[in-house]
Amino acid sequence: MSGLFAMAGCSSESSGDESVSEVGQALIGDPLSGITAADFTIVKDNFSAAEAITDGLGPVFNERACGNCHTNGTTGGAGNNIERRYGRFDNNGQSFNPLANEGGSLRQLFSLGTFNNGATLCTAPVESEPADATVHNVGRLTTPLFGLGLVEAMPDSFFQNIVNNEPSATRGVLIKSTILLANPDDPSELTGALRVNRYGWKDAVPVLEQFAADAYVNEMGITTQSCVRGTSVTAFCTESAPNGRAQPTGCDDLAPLQAANFTSLTGCPQNTDDAVGSCSGGLSEVQDDVANFATFMTFLAPPAQDPNTSTNGRAKFISAGCANCHVDNTVSGGALATAATFKTPASPAGIRAADGVLRHVPGSLAFHPFSDFAAHDMGSLGDNIGLNAGDSPAQARLMRTAPLWGIRFRNLLLHDGRTSDIATAIAAHAGQGAAAATAFGNLSAADKVDLVTFVHSL
Repeated sequence: MSGLFAMAGCSSESSGDESVSEVGQALIGDPLSGITAADFTIVKDNFSAAEAITDGLGPVFNERACGNCHTNGTTGGAGNNIERRYGRFDNNGQSFNPLANEGGSLRQLFSLGTFNNGATLCTAPVESEPADATVHNVGRLTTPLFGLGLVEAMPDSFFQNIVNNEPSATRGVLIKSTILLANPDDPSELTGALRVNRYGWKDAVPVLEQFAADAYVNEMGITTQSCVRGTSVTAFCTESAPNGRAQPTGCDDLAPLQAANFTSLTGCPQNTDDAVGSCSGGLSEVQDDVANFATFMTFLAPPAQDPNTSTNGRAKFISAGCANCHVDNTVSGGALATAATFKTPASPAGIRAADGVLRHVPGSLAFHPFSDFAAHDMGSLGDNIGLNAGDSPAQARLMRTAPLWGIRFRNLLLHDGRTSDIATAIAAHAGQGAAAATAFGNLSAADKVDLVTFVHSL
């Protein structure tokens, strides 16, 4: 496929609103319109930078840089890395147990091994799946990050409107969770408040700063502390303990310790790798790397649709029911059409660029991620990993509708990367996706090719 694309979106309808323009870009991996190359380069370089043991990497981790995982098509795309998870169902198979005392459901694949910290010989063990797990070796593929700044700008009501207009048989579930790390430049985000989740395979995360900090500690083992409106954020400052076994003092990594009074000032342990420090005086400052990771995701534009596609394929995509969840939004006079309009608000929340200048996501941009960002019961395609301890089997089968924009740049598909073939991925849909899979299977060979061609154009 050519690297040059026309305007995004697949709608054949006019918006009827001259203030609304489609998101378009010249090259995959470009920033949103209005973001300077200098700003984008700073945060992209930070996103791609490799971490070392002296930076706080470890004791267990999955990669050394965000950019090492997000590689398909461009930095920030999907990836080939597949993390591994496990769990157990208790109470006669009705209650998910993430085995928190044995390291939690995420099994990091690498460790620091044996190293010296002064006179101390340290050995960080590689994690293994606990013997009492009953959900085994579940794969979780790296997700793409395209267009997340546009998704971040959407209020909760936007997603509720989409779900309300879905057919009842395939209607998604909106999952809300507590914001652990808010964007201090967005007055609508408050640490401790509930917000609709919109990120990750399991719809587990509500805001980008939290998404970045969570990945930093869980995928690279780097702990952070930030300040939001005078409150110290402690949710990401505790090191992972390999399979729940705490490391001896000084054997988590070789990052310098914080000051002696750090814990009393912040509530985080002294071995926190990167920190802002005291939040007195109402300070708001997100730890530098986390802020840059979130800004990179905010700036990264969605890929425009390849114009070499099939009109019949789009029609079959809708009639087969694929668009029930992978919502094919259209804009019609600013009113609700298929489900809702993915359009940034006229005055979106501010985002702070790497140079400290307050920027804004460009307003009035229509965009087409082909997702409702809701969770659906996927039956046998669900990964059986609960989002929370105590989740029922049905809750553990819930998966977020994966956005399809940029799918043609992905090497692997589905949550566990089991296939690279779009038709195979469609046929694997079960639960609330089963009817669409059946409808796809009943299409003629030519119509199947057209539908797959359409999906591959996104």
